[in-house]
Amino acid sequence: MIISIASGKGGTGKTTVATNMAVSVGSDVQVLDCDVEEPNAHLFLHPTFEEVQTVTTPVPEVDMEKCNLCGKCAEICQFKAIVVIGETVLPFH
Repeated sequence: MIISIASGKGGTGKTTVATNMAVSVGSDVQVLDCDVEEPNAHLFLHPTFEEVQTVTTPVPEVDMEKCNLCGKCAEICQFKAIVVIGETVLPFH
């Protein structure tokens, strides 16, 4: 059985519900905390990690020598993570 708990809003109790469900089920449970800002299910469950993988998030870099501040990059960015304000290009992390 796979159970997913999700919400776009922080502070709703997703981690509390997920960790309590995992503890109540007992052994042979996998918990994947996908919170991009602060995954903290491990604080409640105290797991033994078998493997650690580094995960990175690519951040766009702007070559200002080639940029004419037209804003096309902001228009086509599917994540809306680039903003052009005046003579500044801001890629969000």
